[in-house]
Amino acid sequence: MDPLEVITGATGLIGSHVAELLRSRGGRVRALVRPGSDMRFLRYIGVETAIGDLGDPKSLRAAFDGAATVYHCAARVGDWGPWKLYRETVLDATRNVLDACRDCQVGRVLHVSSINVYGHPRLRPDEWLDEDGPIGRDLWWWDHYCRAKILAEGLVREYPGAWTIVRPSWTYGPRDRNTMPRVIEAITAGRVAMVGDGDNPLNIVHAADIADGIVRAATTPAAVGKVYNLASEGLISQRELLDALTTTLGAPPVRRRFPLRLAMAGGFIAELIGRTLHFSRPPRLTRYAVALLSRTTRFRVDRARDQLGWRPQIHPLEGLRQVLAWYRDKAPLLDSIAPTPEPDPART
Repeated sequence: MDPLEVITGATGLIGSHVAELLRSRGGRVRALVRPGSDMRFLRYIGVETAIGDLGDPKSLRAAFDGAATVYHCAARVGDWGPWKLYRETVLDATRNVLDACRDCQVGRVLHVSSINVYGHPRLRPDEWLDEDGPIGRDLWWWDHYCRAKILAEGLVREYPGAWTIVRPSWTYGPRDRNTMPRVIEAITAGRVAMVGDGDNPLNIVHAADIADGIVRAATTPAAVGKVYNLASEGLISQRELLDALTTTLGAPPVRRRFPLRLAMAGGFIAELIGRTLHFSRPPRLTRYAVALLSRTTRFRVDRARDQLGWRPQIHPLEGLRQVLAWYRDKAPLLDSIAPTPEPDPART
């Protein structure tokens, strides 16, 4: 019988692509899913499901029983909510997963972290961020997601069994229900502006490429006890991304621009108001949203390239076609989207 591979967060963006990749290779895959989750895609591709919750250790042990590898892809995503929420859904959840893996004698734990653990350092012109460098630099007020991910990595490093950590950058693709919907909603409402001159390359990677890096990391013996950045070296600029989206959505091109400092200040003020008034949803402008469009691409990926043979294969313009085709089936406002531009061969 094929070894059992278990995924947490399999109904989410990264987890669903990991499940899809493993099943495409004929693997036996089980997903931990919460009661009431939409399991149609997982069942369609032949994934076993185990009903449970990251806060329920008993259900974790039942789901992980017999597992050769556990892919821990589940975590609270986004920039809004109290610390208690991030502590429970990121830190406590990771602790429960590791305890269950230890109890079930799981052979390998693959933990999905984030490049957000680096914080928000102001880099020198010659400075790059690699896996052995410091994390948690220049954290913001209310940077709960970043802090929780840093602490979760610490738990994984203390795990007595075999572990590997990956740090994906901005991930997009079909089945994204968090980041890209906010971008699309803002574009269709005419609320988007470029940060700076718009020529900065973006750190954006398709979820299928991230899943490929994750599976490579989990199946490479030399990757035990190591951390890998899964980031982009910048195939598309902020302007090119926004132009592709506005063209496809039939929206006016984005012409407004805000200096980075002004945009960050506006995001901080909007967050302050939102937290003071106890908004249940993030305000339209946040520092996290600004950072997505302005963050550096200077994350070293040499280790993933050299040790795992990982290179992103999907050009962002091709990936956007896939995303918007998926959204067209999900959201009425995208019923009449136009084709996205072809990738520029010189940039592939």
